[in-house]
Amino acid sequence: MADTNGASSSKGKEIENNVEDFEKILSREAAAFQRDLEVDRILKAFKLNPYDVLDLDFDASDADIKKKYRQLSLFIHPDKTPHPRAPDAFDLLKKAESELSDKEKRLDIDSTILFARTEVLKSHSIPTSTPDSDPRIAYLKPSLKEQVRIKTKELLIDEELRRRRAFKLNLANEGLEAKRKEEEVAVKKRKAEEDARWEDNRDKRVEGWRSFQSAPRKRRRKGRKFWAETSSSNFAAVEAAAGGKISMLTHLYMASVYMYIGNTAIEGIVWYI
Repeated sequence: MADTNGASSSKGKEIENNVEDFEKILSREAAAFQRDLEVDRILKAFKLNPYDVLDLDFDASDADIKKKYRQLSLFIHPDKTPHPRAPDAFDLLKKAESELSDKEKRLDIDSTILFARTEVLKSHSIPTSTPDSDPRIAYLKPSLKEQVRIKTKELLIDEELRRRRAFKLNLANEGLEAKRKEEEVAVKKRKAEEDARWEDNRDKRVEGWRSFQSAPRKRRRKGRKFWAETSSSNFAAVEAAAGGKISMLTHLYMASVYMYIGNTAIEGIVWYI
């Protein structure tokens, strides 16, 4: 009889242990399932609104924000969940908590949310100072909270688009400025090269002029020689030097030469009359 009772007791304990093990397995699976759900929720949250990522109302206190961040970061930590995108969700939590811990950034976000609330109330012809407990707000469908969330999303998207456009415009302006500076450098470089070539050819030019001066020249006829600066069409200079009209001069002969004044060469012509 004793053996029978002992066997029954042992079997009962075994069944009880199996039930406990089964409950533990179910609990672990349920926890893993909940972790996966939370990871998916964070990934689907509106990234520009840190309150959405942390699943908090915008009037949450600093203590509420830190507490919620600790809970969620531990709950979906990559070391505790096999979800392939758990690291991404974890990074989003850190970013959201960091933004709400920054007073200036949080003030900007809160201002946008308050403006969204004002716009929603105006759209329903409800005074903007009306408290949330007012029946007119309580009976709104969708709820005021949901409508404010949607409006906030629209405003934040518009703001982000403006920011990106301004960023692209700034990059374009910087590119134009960089191109202008490159062109200035190229112009200076070309001028320096031209100046260097001019200096390199100085001796050749001087030697050419000396050769021209010393070379014997045949004159077609005797007459006066006149210098006309800049071009062969400078008839006024020739007329002034000749003391009369070119039309009255005969047997003109001209030669294009260079006159040097210091380091500057002036092109001109010599008229032989």
